Amino acid sequence: MKHKILRWSGPVLAAALLAAACAPAATPVATEAPAAATEAPPAAMTPVKLQLQWFPQAQFGGYYAALAEGYYKAEGLDVTILPGAVDIVPSQVLATGQAEFAVSWVPRGLKPREEGAAIVNIGQVFQRSGTLMVSWKDSNITSVADFAGKKVGNWGFGNEFELLAAINAAGLTPGTDLELVQQNFDMNALLNREIDVAEAMTYNEYAQVLESVNPDTGELYKPEDLNVISFNDVKTAMLQDALWAREEWLTDAANQEIAVKFLRATYRGWIFCRDNVEACVGHVLAAGTELGESHQLWQMNEINKLIWPSPATGIGTMDPAQWAQTVDVAVSQKILNAAPTDGAYRTDLSEKALETLKAEGVDVVGATYQPITVELKEGGK
Repeated sequence: MKHKILRWSGPVLAAALLAAACAPAATPVATEAPAAATEAPPAAMTPVKLQLQWFPQAQFGGYYAALAEGYYKAEGLDVTILPGAVDIVPSQVLATGQAEFAVSWVPRGLKPREEGAAIVNIGQVFQRSGTLMVSWKDSNITSVADFAGKKVGNWGFGNEFELLAAINAAGLTPGTDLELVQQNFDMNALLNREIDVAEAMTYNEYAQVLESVNPDTGELYKPEDLNVISFNDVKTAMLQDALWAREEWLTDAANQEIAVKFLRATYRGWIFCRDNVEACVGHVLAAGTELGESHQLWQMNEINKLIWPSPATGIGTMDPAQWAQTVDVAVSQKILNAAPTDGAYRTDLSEKALETLKAEGVDVVGATYQPITVELKEGGK
């Protein structure tokens, strides 16, 4: 997904998250889905809206799978998935009551919360950051300290905070020790060697390089042509895709039960995508996307790596250490004025959703998860 925030607050707190995308709709891959629930859905369905951060793509595969495989329906939920766009801010859609749930990176939920939007993280789906810095092997950039004297690309718009924190931790000063360069939401500047190192998401822009032809060989670039730095490794990673809801809405016990049902069905969807990668991509393609099929398959495989394995208590569980690191980076980079107040995230709803899945013997941790091998095609087709 391509991430950008036009500004942190106001009517356009917009985040152009992740390289967007979208190939013509394709027929979902047939597969045998795991059981969704033990009881038939109730006659009266409860309408629910979910606001995404960006256009349909495999970053949101679990939600599309939960819808297509009937997991939401089995819980009695009539779910409408609202695609994102440059001018759509999930936290604002949620805070104004236009959706019951929203997907948002954690800092992009915490900033509006600090500014008065009473929203709360109820399920931390992504356990790891997908943000990288990518350079050519012959540049010999293997650490953030090696950025000294280099042109360092970044998207800005709120996507640069992990990078700036890493630069500070390495004892470097932007403008003095290195040059920060505004990077478009693609990898052309790196491919053309206009910059030395580029910002990328594991599931999107990094793949864009590997989908490009190396003019020296006539073949696609390979991972061994590149050096990659993950912010997970340099300890400035921030938590990304999480599920949010309004605190006021959750004061109603009936709405808490809706949230539990939504989380339970959503987790089934992500588990389906873990165990049925190609079928999950089929559901995403059917939803309508401009990204090619091989790119979507790569993206789904990389998204799974950000979720699985999940903590021992199961998918959606908040890792307090990762939360603390995210808050520390957010405060140090002045995204937040101070650490969030108590209640910025809650675990009880997710725990209740997981209870049922565990009782059914569903693997909610994925301790033995192994990614598949994906062959990218030129242009991600």
